[in-house]
Amino acid sequence: ATGFTTRSDIGPARDANDPVDDRHAPPGKRTVGDQMKKNQTADDDDEDLNDTNYDEFNGYAGSLFSSGPYEKDDEEADAIYAALDKRMDERRKERREQREKEEIEKYRMERPKIQQQFSDLKRKLAEVTEEEWLSIPEVGDARNKRQRNPRYEKLTPVPDSFFAKHLQSGENHTTVDPRQTQFGGLNTPYPGGLNTPYPGGMTPGLMTPGTGELDMRKIGQARNTLMDMRLSQVSDSVSGQTVVDPKGYLTDLNSMIPTHGGDINDIKKARLLLKSVRETNPHHPPAWIASARLEEVTGKLQVARNLIMKGTEMCPKSEDVWLEAARLQPGDTAKAVVAQAVRHLPQSVRIYIRAAELETDIRAKKRVLRKALEHVPNSVRLWKAAVELEEPEDARIMLSRAVECCPTSVELWLALARLETYENARKVLNKARENIPTDRHIWITAAKLEEANGNTQMVEKIIDRAITSLRANGVEINREQWIQDAEECDKAGSVATCQAIMRAVIGIGIEEEDRKHTWMEDADSCVAHNALECARAIYAYALQVFPSKKSVWLRAAYFEKNHGTRESLEALLQRAVAHCPKAEVLWLMGAKSKWLAGDVPAARSILALAFQANPNSEEIWLAAVKLESENNEYERARRLLAKARSSAPTARVFMKSVKLEWVLGNIAAAQELCEEALKHYEDFPKLWMMKGQIEEQTELVERAREAYNQGLKKCPHSIPLWLLLSRLEEKVGQLTRARAILEKSRLKNPKNPDLWLESVRLEYRAGLKNIANTLMAKALQECPNSGILWSEAIFLEARPQRKTKSVDALKKCEHDPHVLLAVAKLFWSERKITKAREWFHRTVKIDSDLGDAWAFFYKFELQHGTEEQQEEVRKRCENAEPRHGELWCDVSKDIENWQKKIGEILMLVAAKLKNTF
Repeated sequence: ATGFTTRSDIGPARDANDPVDDRHAPPGKRTVGDQMKKNQTADDDDEDLNDTNYDEFNGYAGSLFSSGPYEKDDEEADAIYAALDKRMDERRKERREQREKEEIEKYRMERPKIQQQFSDLKRKLAEVTEEEWLSIPEVGDARNKRQRNPRYEKLTPVPDSFFAKHLQSGENHTTVDPRQTQFGGLNTPYPGGLNTPYPGGMTPGLMTPGTGELDMRKIGQARNTLMDMRLSQVSDSVSGQTVVDPKGYLTDLNSMIPTHGGDINDIKKARLLLKSVRETNPHHPPAWIASARLEEVTGKLQVARNLIMKGTEMCPKSEDVWLEAARLQPGDTAKAVVAQAVRHLPQSVRIYIRAAELETDIRAKKRVLRKALEHVPNSVRLWKAAVELEEPEDARIMLSRAVECCPTSVELWLALARLETYENARKVLNKARENIPTDRHIWITAAKLEEANGNTQMVEKIIDRAITSLRANGVEINREQWIQDAEECDKAGSVATCQAIMRAVIGIGIEEEDRKHTWMEDADSCVAHNALECARAIYAYALQVFPSKKSVWLRAAYFEKNHGTRESLEALLQRAVAHCPKAEVLWLMGAKSKWLAGDVPAARSILALAFQANPNSEEIWLAAVKLESENNEYERARRLLAKARSSAPTARVFMKSVKLEWVLGNIAAAQELCEEALKHYEDFPKLWMMKGQIEEQTELVERAREAYNQGLKKCPHSIPLWLLLSRLEEKVGQLTRARAILEKSRLKNPKNPDLWLESVRLEYRAGLKNIANTLMAKALQECPNSGILWSEAIFLEARPQRKTKSVDALKKCEHDPHVLLAVAKLFWSERKITKAREWFHRTVKIDSDLGDAWAFFYKFELQHGTEEQQEEVRKRCENAEPRHGELWCDVSKDIENWQKKIGEILMLVAAKLKNTF
């Protein structure tokens, strides 16, 4: 074939000696003219003694005196020469550049670039039309199909059945008949080619004799035999010693896989670096430890052990190296290593502790530690380890020796005091105070000791003396630390000590104006840490300082209500009303506590005293009415209300009067009272609501509608009134009117989620789901942070989309109880019981006043919880006393349920709920 040459063989189409043309180079990269000098400034420091670098005048390039000192005269001379060179250069600059330019252009004329040769044709491309351009044929790929689409050759293993089938199809012999060679190779006198009239040319082996079938079992056996031979060759290759276990061969391969996560190259680098560190500084302990750990990580435990033992030889005084060696060695060897370490470092506590840990027998441990204490008698850690292994009596003896050796260890003194009798413990603590006058724990332990032995009057004295003594010894009294100690005393049951500490330190380091605020925070913090006695002590102290502060009394009362007994609450409230007789809420709490305990006369007497202190208080009047009506004393309640209406007439008093007559069935009296009330308080929406509801109850729709409309004229911003009117119209089938009322209400009260919600539900109840969805979208635009709208929107969606919607809702209203409740219901509907329970807990925790949440939670526990869980939810609900919630209010404000307790209302609401979500 004829050879051919490509451009890559001959290089670029120009001579090596051609002057370069860098006209197209970016600025600063050119090598023509002035800038040639700039690029030649970086010269090598080493003198180049090549002949090509020799000049008759200058000699070799570079200064002959470059090694000599460079002085100020040299600097001046250089500056003058540089100025001269610059001046001479400027004179010839233009001529030189002109000459270079002409040379390049002349060269270009003689030998133009390929690019320039085609430049005229390129310019003509501008004249080519778009049609002509598109009609130019594509350059095809001249290669054939196989070259264009190279496919790797696929080798598929042939199945055994293939061999078997083809062997059976024609009985071909695997040997050549000797007679065939006589007649000219493969030609035989017999027709049929290789087929001979004789059946028996098969060799016994892979083929079974006499048949053409392939024996797969024998192939398998042959393969196993071959493998056995290879393994036995390997195993016997080292002077008869078996290197490879044929059975465990593959199993062992697993152990060779490194168990670390790093790259093998990284390990090699690390190994090399550590080797370098070891060789450079063989007495550097961390190098040996790091090397051993690297080998341990890569699975080479024996190498790691050898390295660390070498490390112990090189650094016999390093505690860390010995400890690492003990860790890497197996049991008995580790003991030997530790024994060696002790010989080199007889004062090392950590090595003795490690030696004790290695011993399995308690007596051996004791022996090691006692030996250690002979060498290091002033180590607290060794004494503690030794004492922990002893029986109480021996421990006491050891501790009495320990405090002599380590008189500054508070822990040892306190441990000894705990083991001694009362009298001896006092002596021990006094000795401890003499040795360590700056530690508060000794004083606190002394106070606890006195309290445990019944000397509570001594506790206060000890704590006061402690603070005086510590201050005298220059110790700063850290309030937070002392409060923490008090909390620990509280948890340990030392109430008197805890209260004494609180009284002593609560006022330290606080500005006078911050006292109340700080103390209330401290009390809350103690309650959160379950240190109730500490909180009680703080409240008691705060009440001594601020006896007339109603807020402090209230906080203390709520604390006693939640965490104390009924007696402690009543005693506190008795003191509270004596100091703050004008605080109605304290009187009412006292009366309620008596009433809940079933002591109605006592409750009445408290309210009577409250009347004397607050003659015309609406709250106390209504509390007295409630007390009588709840205890079925309706006549007394009526008389009280009549008295209240004459002496302290308010809208609420009138409302309660109407309600009492209504629930007792005296409709006429209720209506009469309502009319009278509306003459005085026509802007009180609840009266209009009650009037309308009474009319609705008696099925006078027109009069009810009129009542609601009149009410809305007076109270256009009362949302419940709008809702009642809309529901009335819907009830009588006037859907369009109901819709119009809600639209009007939304105009009067923009951005109100309750009205939007009612509009959505109205359409949904009417079966117009598309309109409901459209309205919901508008509602969420207007009220994007409304929890009740989002919770409704979740269940308007189809089941698959609910989860996504709930995520959006949580982003917008993360802490809204309605949204949390909707998520809990969503999990419930998906039968994710644990998650649902968790979200119900979260909901009632975030807003315990939402009755609907409690009702759903209770219903959930009725279906999926145990009796204990149901009871717990009911009790928590009764303690929370919820008052709000759409479904809750429907039941609780129904006049038939007016005397029902919280627990009964909870059951009624739960019974009404349906799992239709």
